Amino acid sequence: MNKKHISTIATELSLELRQVLATAQLLEEGATVPFIARYRKEATGSLDEVAITTIRNRLSHLEELDKRRQSILKSLEERDLITDELNEKILSAETLTTLEDIYLPYRPKRRTRATIAKEKGLEPLAKILFDQQDSTDPVAEAAAFVHPDKGVESTDEALAGARDIVAEWINEDQEARSRMRALYAEKGVFRTKVILGRETEGAKYQDYFDWEEPVATAPSHRILAMRRGEKEVVLRLEVSPPEHEALALLEAILVKGDCAAARQVKTAVHDAFKRLLSTGMTTDIRLETKDRADAQAIKVFADNLRELLLAPPLGQKNVLAIDPGVRTGCKVVCLDRQGNLLHTDTIYLFGSEKSKSTAATTLATPCKSCEVETIAVGNGTAGRETESFVKGLRGLTLPHDIPVIMVNESGASVYSASEVAREEFPDLDVTFRGAVSIGRRLMDPLAELVKIDPKSIGVGQYQHDVNQQALKRSLDDVVVSCVNAVGVEVNTASEQLLAYVSGLGPQLARNIIDYRNDHGPFSSREELKNVSRLGPKAFQQAAGFLRIINGKTPLDASAVHPESYLVVEAMAKDLGCSVQDLLKDETRRAQIDLSKYVTDKAGMPTLKDIVAELARPGRDPRKEFEDFAFTKGLDKIEDLRPGMRLPGIVTNVTAFGAFVDIGVHHDGLVHISQMANHFVRDPHRQAKVGQQVMVTVLDVDLERRRISLSMREDAGKPDKGAKSTSKTEKRKGAAQRQQKRSGLSPTNPFVKVFKDY
Repeated sequence: MNKKHISTIATELSLELRQVLATAQLLEEGATVPFIARYRKEATGSLDEVAITTIRNRLSHLEELDKRRQSILKSLEERDLITDELNEKILSAETLTTLEDIYLPYRPKRRTRATIAKEKGLEPLAKILFDQQDSTDPVAEAAAFVHPDKGVESTDEALAGARDIVAEWINEDQEARSRMRALYAEKGVFRTKVILGRETEGAKYQDYFDWEEPVATAPSHRILAMRRGEKEVVLRLEVSPPEHEALALLEAILVKGDCAAARQVKTAVHDAFKRLLSTGMTTDIRLETKDRADAQAIKVFADNLRELLLAPPLGQKNVLAIDPGVRTGCKVVCLDRQGNLLHTDTIYLFGSEKSKSTAATTLATPCKSCEVETIAVGNGTAGRETESFVKGLRGLTLPHDIPVIMVNESGASVYSASEVAREEFPDLDVTFRGAVSIGRRLMDPLAELVKIDPKSIGVGQYQHDVNQQALKRSLDDVVVSCVNAVGVEVNTASEQLLAYVSGLGPQLARNIIDYRNDHGPFSSREELKNVSRLGPKAFQQAAGFLRIINGKTPLDASAVHPESYLVVEAMAKDLGCSVQDLLKDETRRAQIDLSKYVTDKAGMPTLKDIVAELARPGRDPRKEFEDFAFTKGLDKIEDLRPGMRLPGIVTNVTAFGAFVDIGVHHDGLVHISQMANHFVRDPHRQAKVGQQVMVTVLDVDLERRRISLSMREDAGKPDKGAKSTSKTEKRKGAAQRQQKRSGLSPTNPFVKVFKDY
């Protein structure tokens, strides 16, 4: 373990050295982030998952930096170029950019204009010019280097070759590169132009056909949009600072005075910037802004995914699920309280009255025979019409009080065609598998969504444009965090759900399923040790997150780790009761003196967690399920009018706002400026995926099928300051400035962000 890395991270994150060291040691021993955060609080000083994950990622980054450092040192040693000074510089480099800048002059090069000039023997002349002595006569000095046999025919050719060498030195100068990189970051500007002839094919990028925006303030979604337009050969994307500022910066560093030699260096400076430095800096700033945009987009995706996975579950109910369809009919399935398939059928709602009558009868029969308690309807095509039809049957062929709930079916089709679905239902038609997924998603969103690639769930932003390795790691972290936060019932969980439990993985999850199939339900956590290849380490990591309801030991249904069972038993013994009594009796728990049970392994943080868990063993951190209904009679976008106040469900949150389903088959956009009465920088502070909200319709664009919404309380109300011309003008000016900064259309502030999305 690198102590320097530990110190660096502690400084960066403002943490104590011991916290970072303990976390690093636990990670090195194979402990997972959820395990460390939940069961090793004494060691880490109660660091949460975010801090632990940051330490893990930063350690990985520093290790990669060290690998590159060693690779560079090896290359230099092999070519006998290493010196004590250079070695020290390389060892002290704190970033990859700095490291590469140091190495640049020594990097093996392809044949350049400078290397050709050196081959002609012009490097001494370049050094004379670069010294910029007042007494130097460049032409006279160049005359000594005119050698036709070496390819130098004149003093002009000699000076040109020498300037090529100087230009390369300038390009490789560490200070020049560092300050130029800062200039690109502070004053660089993105510029895009449409490629002639691509206007029609690239119409969705029309706002970028002639666009420029500062690098420093460009939001992630627009950076990714510009890059995507470039990738699709619709846009030409350039990035550069004001040229005169770049040249002035380089001249200030490298040009000494105004003598003849200095003028030669000045010419070389201009050539170095235009031919070499600008290209390298453009590449660097594009990579830097891409990384920045990726990080933001990945964070947006991860935040949305967390909200979706932790959506309130309906719980164990007998469910009838419907996957709506027009031409091929609506697929109907019945599921028992464990999610097992009991019945399938198909109904047709969009034909004759006879087919509707048949559908009503068809739905009534399984509802009665399967004792259906809730009906789930997918929110895809024809979802609202199907929902209205089913609700119309209540009190007729269906019980009058049976809930009919719309379910977000994003990704259900991906599941239905997946290998997981084929293994679960090898003989079931793919369309019915989608209906099963809809029903199970209502019962327990987390348990069902883990079967689907997170990228297919539809809550991301430019997810196909970002670094896929970083995206996968972040999304996997979110799924692992959510699964372990909720806990997993080992006797009913799917293989996919078990695979995300701390310390397990796909193979051990499969082994647990196999053991369960061969030996029946687990009666205790201790029995998990009998599972093939589930050794002490895996048991330690996983046991606290696995639940066994109605097992031999009551604590097995809780988040109390088996390593703390003796502590709980000691508490019960001291109070003269059983563990079961402690779980049931709040009065007894209140009598526990935690200070009596503090040890090196179980400190006060762990003891407090234990007592909290005894109060609500196996508690589900998710919110209680709440029914929701769209406004009756509004089924299509044509039904909307500006000023309408409607209930909706947030389906996606992006860097520029939130998309809300209001039940008309087209999500509306609540731009960031319309999310609250005050300025909001982070949309996630005002909206969460799955959240029920009230919105006001601001604008409906039927041609482009776009809906502009507001969550502001004053949306649609008269402006109280309208009588004051000065205030009105101030507001108008502020709005226009905001639109300009955001790149929004003055006539319709939502056009731009819709195109970005």
